[in-house]
Amino acid sequence: MTDARLGRVAVLVLAGAKPLDVGIPAQVFSTRASMPYEVRVCGAAPGLVTGGDGLSYHVADGLDALQWADIVFVPGYRHPDRDDPAPEVVDALIAAHDRGARLAAISTGAFALAATGLLDGKRATTHWHYTQALATKYPQVTVDENVLFVDEGSVLTSAGAASGIDLCLHILRRDLGVAASNHTARRLVAAPYRSGGQAQYVPRSVPEPLGARFAAVREWALVRLAEPLTLEVLAQQASVSSRTFSRRFVDDTGYTPMQWVMRARIDVARELLERSERSIEQIAADVGLGTAANLRLHFQRILGTTPSDYRRTFAHGE
Repeated sequence: MTDARLGRVAVLVLAGAKPLDVGIPAQVFSTRASMPYEVRVCGAAPGLVTGGDGLSYHVADGLDALQWADIVFVPGYRHPDRDDPAPEVVDALIAAHDRGARLAAISTGAFALAATGLLDGKRATTHWHYTQALATKYPQVTVDENVLFVDEGSVLTSAGAASGIDLCLHILRRDLGVAASNHTARRLVAAPYRSGGQAQYVPRSVPEPLGARFAAVREWALVRLAEPLTLEVLAQQASVSSRTFSRRFVDDTGYTPMQWVMRARIDVARELLERSERSIEQIAADVGLGTAANLRLHFQRILGTTPSDYRRTFAHGE
């Protein structure tokens, strides 16, 4: 981790908070030797907070934790279209953002962020059941119901509970690099990375066996990135036409097949840059990009930096 200020995480528990939504950031960023974060679970005031689904939370901190935090998570809560956050909560979120903290909502926590006005003119998402309610209540927010999460820089939103994991892993990738994010995903027994552009749910018209088959093709491709992987090769592995494969792949992942392959190659290159001493030329060959010049070209296009600069920023050693 290159900036210690990124290590303070507050999880703001509001009345009606959903247990999974509270638990996800608390567990992902939990204070442990391998994670350079400190986590505080807080509420509008210290003490008991009545949650949803029959659970309540005893929090040690109040809104002063938001003055301390560099990342503030707002878990989802019940009846967000009906119950507005208290004015002092809204003011504390705005003050934290003005101070430079990132605000991240899980599921219906997006309603609390929208109440601050900080999502006005920006894209956002929430649980698919509430996307229309969010758009109606906050018409200045551009609500996208077909994504897992949205990163607008200092304000981030995600869909239902499971996509909260995706959002947390996305933040880890930004802060610590791919290797640390993948390590956390393995600890959680979660998918290492699902793009924010991936759909929240598979349309009912898509047969489940086909979706499983496409997932298997992605797993197959991940261990063959050094080999030529064309649309035709991937479609043949799935036993469908190239046209069907391409259309369904975008529905499943948010990327075209070749975009997905390229990002997978760049992700493996990132981990090798972080954790190995292999040369740029060797890494380019390892991930199927052929030459160092080709790796640099795609690295710059996708990440906006060079492999050498990335290695200097995120190299952790073995």
